Amino acid sequence: MNSPSPLKTHDASSFGRVGLLVGGDSAERDVSLDGGKAVYAALQRRQVSVRVFDGSSTLFEAIGNNEIDRVFNLMHGPGGEDGAIQGALQLMSIPITGSGLLGSALSMDKIRSKWVWEHKGINTPPFLLLKRDQQLVHEQIADWGWPLFVKPSGLGSSIGISKVMSSAEMPAAIDLARIYGETVIIEPEIKGSEYFAGIIGEQVLPLIRIETPREFYDYTAKYESDDTQYFCPCGLSMEVEQVAQTVSLQAFEALDCSGWGRVDFILDHDGKAWFLEVNTVPGMTGHSLVPQAAEHLGIGFDELVWRILETSL
Repeated sequence: MNSPSPLKTHDASSFGRVGLLVGGDSAERDVSLDGGKAVYAALQRRQVSVRVFDGSSTLFEAIGNNEIDRVFNLMHGPGGEDGAIQGALQLMSIPITGSGLLGSALSMDKIRSKWVWEHKGINTPPFLLLKRDQQLVHEQIADWGWPLFVKPSGLGSSIGISKVMSSAEMPAAIDLARIYGETVIIEPEIKGSEYFAGIIGEQVLPLIRIETPREFYDYTAKYESDDTQYFCPCGLSMEVEQVAQTVSLQAFEALDCSGWGRVDFILDHDGKAWFLEVNTVPGMTGHSLVPQAAEHLGIGFDELVWRILETSL
């Protein structure tokens, strides 16, 4: 897992006419647009024929006019990362980067991700599910203690997530999460360090460990703060890191994910990994983790973008 796999092609014409899908109308729109600028520039430098589409409607029109051969998907959140665009393009016989319909839908739904992992024996934090209009019964979480995390079930970039320190803070946290989705997840805090495993094809990139002075690795820590620290090498022994990489790939594949993505987990103080989520369309901004991990492996940003595009071949 320590050396890059060979490229599938060195010929930009192999990709035909590429539609770079960004933006959309989810809460992660700005992150997508920011990463899209960098990806577009990289594709141009590699002489790939590429057009940018903000949202899927104009993309579908171009496909209908036989102007696009494949899609580089960088649209985060609902509509771009939940299987919708993947299913539509599958019906149109248009290849797309990353996971297909099932892998995208499963990984976007944190609840079903956790059910699959529990069935497969992959550790994930215990959780309480609150459906629409369902009220929290505090006895259900009494054994967990504080703090707890409250999050929407189907969004990324840590949007809508709260770290709750007491029962008095819980109603506001639930209301915030429900802005972004009707179903809410409540989880106990797993004490330990947070790690991220980027994946390209079947290759797991070097792990990244993060440290942030904020309450947790929230939207600000991910995309805005210069105080977040990224460690790659992550500080684990080679043996421990290799085991974590192997299980990360198993967690990725258990959700039928493919192509590329990122697996997030916490390593607790006993060395046990607890898996949080899979991102099938990770960020490609200046703060993003997959580019950082790829760089440590000797894969520059332009080559990384090329390799991601190759997942559509």
